[in-house]
Amino acid sequence: MINRRTEMKIALGSDHAGFEYKMAIGKFLAAAGHEIHDFGTYSTEPVDYPDFIRPAAESVARGEFERAVVLGGSGNGEAMVANRIRGVRCALCWNVETACLGRQHNDANVISLGQRMIGQELALEIVRVWLETPFEGGRHIRRLEKLDE
Repeated sequence: MINRRTEMKIALGSDHAGFEYKMAIGKFLAAAGHEIHDFGTYSTEPVDYPDFIRPAAESVARGEFERAVVLGGSGNGEAMVANRIRGVRCALCWNVETACLGRQHNDANVISLGQRMIGQELALEIVRVWLETPFEGGRHIRRLEKLDE
């Protein structure tokens, strides 16, 4: 039996289009015992997503947080910003399978979700599966090493 620590330090970041889900995910994570830090935005007023996604992703790259969840309308731009940070492996997730494979095969330490693309209950389930799924290692390690070459 594997004894896994369940509590993690998790960063959150969103633009205005992901604000509602960010708040719901933050409550979900806190209720599960995780330590969270919200990098903003803090309302539905229009903002530029890189201003909030970059700091969240950088906090993971620096090792201050183990993982991050970033959100926007589609999740695409947020994933692009996060993946520009060396050491971040952000998976754009639209269903449970993409979250599971993002962890198993890519050791995704950040996920991006689109509030306008999926329902809130699905978003919470994606986060749960992503947190609980281990990295498989093995043949995937050499592929991940090539990302940072």
